[in-house]
Amino acid sequence: MSPGAASTDHQIRTITADGQKYFVCLRVGYDGIEHVGRLRFTDAKTEITYQDHAAIPGISALDAVRKAKEMSPKEMEARCHRALSEKRRFGKLRSATDKMIEKIKYLNRVAIDLEKGRLEKEGGQQELELVQEQLIEIVRTLRHHAGVEDEPDEPGSNV
Repeated sequence: MSPGAASTDHQIRTITADGQKYFVCLRVGYDGIEHVGRLRFTDAKTEITYQDHAAIPGISALDAVRKAKEMSPKEMEARCHRALSEKRRFGKLRSATDKMIEKIKYLNRVAIDLEKGRLEKEGGQQELELVQEQLIEIVRTLRHHAGVEDEPDEPGSNV
């Protein structure tokens, strides 16, 4: 994971649950202590993404990815069912909010590292400005997502 990245996505596999095809990826972020991954299941038809709330920790991003790839098909399907049962109505707004929170955490880490002298002053200031601009861009998208529900399930769907 690059130092400027708040999180990275890693493709794990494709699964079928209840007759629906889902692309599975692991979104991995660094919380200052360890790398933490969360499985995300994207419906191949609707492209709506559902996130499992359970964490997959690792000593590195690749360690978390390895753990996810080692999950059995049955365990992966169970995680998918859990994510689907906890789906949110406003997925795009949630996704934008999650990105904003990740950027804020990264902004805080950069500010602390700058204050403690672990980052060179000029480079650290530039990074703070860049992250601030990225946050502003995310905030600008919020009004487009606010109040917009994800596509409803098709009648008779088991999801």
